[in-house]
Amino acid sequence: MKARRLQEMGLYIAEHKSATMEELQNAFQISMNTVRRDLAELVAEGSVEKVYGGVRAKQTVSGYLPYEQRSLKPSVFKRAICAKAAELVHDGDIVFIDSGTTTIHLLEALKDRSITVITNNIEILMSALDYPSIRLIMLPGELQRSTHSLTGSDSAAFLSNFNTNIAFMAATGISDGGVTNSIPLEYEIKKAAIAHTGKAVLMVTGNKFGITSLLTYARIQDFDRIITDTRISSEWITKMSQHHVPLTIAET
Repeated sequence: MKARRLQEMGLYIAEHKSATMEELQNAFQISMNTVRRDLAELVAEGSVEKVYGGVRAKQTVSGYLPYEQRSLKPSVFKRAICAKAAELVHDGDIVFIDSGTTTIHLLEALKDRSITVITNNIEILMSALDYPSIRLIMLPGELQRSTHSLTGSDSAAFLSNFNTNIAFMAATGISDGGVTNSIPLEYEIKKAAIAHTGKAVLMVTGNKFGITSLLTYARIQDFDRIITDTRISSEWITKMSQHHVPLTIAET
């Protein structure tokens, strides 16, 4: 349990680039003493460094921790979320898959379906090469290396031409103020995806509830379903009920 939490915390800091101790306490629902002990271990490992009021991800020659380290490990929660999301898809559906470190596992769960997938996620493009039953449409745009995606106004305009049965969306955080994202160039794409779909589904790991990022791209009630993992707090389970948004908790 502790090892998993440390790994998740390291990835959280890498994704957000920095974090305060209070932010980590709220995100992982642990005591401040536990936060201090966990951070001491991460600092000793060399993955983060102390700054005033918290920690930040250590920089490498090319910048912060690479996308592969943030997206592919650990995957136990994300794969469970993707398995639940795949249950909503039927043969013949037109599906949008958002960029993000959770959604990259979704195509594997859909590999036996005869569907059309629209995406700006380069990892989805690479995975689709192995799944001939999946027709793939890639959005145009400029390469965003930090998220392995294509972004920009051209991407959003292109996506607006399509009507999808279901859009699987990712987020950096979800709070009382709405669903947020940290990449401005992805903002219009996310809004277009929700505006032109029959069903919007948010796929978000349990440690992202209560977190607010740079841009709010949707309200909680804009989603037809939210899929998360067992780390979601009871407080947020109650809040989802108050928003009248169906919540699916994926067991690992």
